[in-house]
Amino acid sequence: MRLNQIKKLGIAVFAAVTLAGVGLLPAPARSAGEDDAAATYKTKCVACHGAKAEKKFDATLAEGEMVKTVMTGKKLEKPPNMPAYGEKGVTEDQAKALVAYMKSLKQ
Repeated sequence: MRLNQIKKLGIAVFAAVTLAGVGLLPAPARSAGEDDAAATYKTKCVACHGAKAEKKFDATLAEGEMVKTVMTGKKLEKPPNMPAYGEKGVTEDQAKALVAYMKSLKQ
């Protein structure tokens, strides 16, 4: 009997993982801000900062400093420079959400 229960459990776990992978089970809940930040990161930031924010991102800096950099940009010693996303319509709240998302990638 014990082996039968283990098989059933294995099948249930496999089914759950498979269904989640094809989108039939709901994904873990995320706020709209997290979804927006994730989408923004994937379209605007990942090319320079990497999939896990492992490049050119110092998570130990103060949040205010990072938000300012997102908003006003930053000239680096060698290109590419950090663009000023405030000029491109990003709000301070969106910049805060983006910084929080990038920090979460580092964990």
